[in-house]
Amino acid sequence: MSAHCQLTGAAPVFGNRVSHSHRRTRRRWNPNIQHRRYWLPSENRYVRLTLSARAIRTVDKIGIEAAVTRIRARGEKI
Repeated sequence: MSAHCQLTGAAPVFGNRVSHSHRRTRRRWNPNIQHRRYWLPSENRYVRLTLSARAIRTVDKIGIEAAVTRIRARGEKI
């Protein structure tokens, strides 16, 4: 699942594209996913995370150590 945030769990959302004539076809909204590399001092290594733009702001606010703890609590492997 490539369009998936490791911290927030944001994933694509599905819905309908509605034309002027009101025909409906399926479409999807992807989250703004970025790949970021962070230095993890406790493990003395870099970790590469797949994060949404909102999650990047969360990491900046709470710190990488707390973010990694939350990711591991969700069951994600880093």
